[in-house]
Amino acid sequence: MDSKTKQMILSALCKHFSLDPENFLGGASQSDVKTLYSNVLKASGKEVSAQNNEVLKWLDFSEAFPAISKDCFAALEKLNVELATKSVLLGNGLTPSAADVAVFSALHSSVLGLSDSDKEKVPHVIRWINYIQNKEDLSTLFAPIPVKLSVFDFEVSKSVPKVEANSNAKKATEGVKPVDKSEVQPITKKTEPEEPKKKATKEKDAKKEKKKPAETEPANKDVELSVSLLNIQVGLIRKAWKHPSADSLLVEEIDVGEEKVRQVVSGLAKFCNPDDLANRLVALITNVKPGKLRDVMSQGLVLCASNEDHSVVEPLLPPAGAKPGERVSFSGIEGKPEDVLNPKKKQLEKITPGLYTDENGVATYKGIPFMTSAGPCTSSIPKATIK
Repeated sequence: MDSKTKQMILSALCKHFSLDPENFLGGASQSDVKTLYSNVLKASGKEVSAQNNEVLKWLDFSEAFPAISKDCFAALEKLNVELATKSVLLGNGLTPSAADVAVFSALHSSVLGLSDSDKEKVPHVIRWINYIQNKEDLSTLFAPIPVKLSVFDFEVSKSVPKVEANSNAKKATEGVKPVDKSEVQPITKKTEPEEPKKKATKEKDAKKEKKKPAETEPANKDVELSVSLLNIQVGLIRKAWKHPSADSLLVEEIDVGEEKVRQVVSGLAKFCNPDDLANRLVALITNVKPGKLRDVMSQGLVLCASNEDHSVVEPLLPPAGAKPGERVSFSGIEGKPEDVLNPKKKQLEKITPGLYTDENGVATYKGIPFMTSAGPCTSSIPKATIK
């Protein structure tokens, strides 16, 4: 590894641990990456993590990362396989580790020079690169690597249920047509034999009347359960702290552009450090019914992405530049949100199965991105469920 790359790794590690790299540059070119890491860790006062052996393994990977372009891409392909089931190399998915910072620094120049077609071959690496360069704020050390987000064909989002509703309504109307004067006229004869026919006709008409609302009901339900019912807004967490009586819960004060901040209770204590959430943008459902969770009032629902086994959970991340209070939109889907969602109708439970991140970590509703004025909301977890 050349001395310049070592210095970049050292500078990035110092930034990660909030240290001045000038104190370590002397003799850095003669030291290996493990020694540089050890010196920085010692100066930071941080305790050695239980995952330290894993960190050392990735430091070896960083130092051995090839400079030859052909070998470099082969190494990126192996890393892509490693990241297929991970949001970051080490950590809880929200706070990257020193290993992530070191590996990022080692391969930055190689990834920066990749063509768009080569980037498409290592999507998990690109997703990870984009997350690290934004999360660690390394723009003062490294040129930003452009990441091309997926382009969606929004034509597929045309609402099918509306067509079905018209079709059902038409069928229901046609079902009433046979009851006309031509059928009723013979029944006007007041004779004994005609009474059974009259009774049968009434019963048949009654069945048709009962059937008509049953046919239109599913269509109406489909129209009601549009994602437009949810009032999803960009929120800025002003501060967060642990719930006083529940180990699994955090309490956050979230600014959504209103006169007062909202207090929200979230089940994020096992996945997020409260200090890491401060001044972070989130996507917040603001029209859920307010209520107390373990005696603490909650006025919203922070939307989070979760991997398959629920071992990694993180709040969705609106892009930098999105404004607190602005509503998240979905191209091709119009509608006014409910003032307050009705828990008895289970509206939220029926809409959330359509919320997930795509292979690039873009948050979507049935493939349609969560859009803000500054771009889509994202997550470091690809193909995740969103709740």
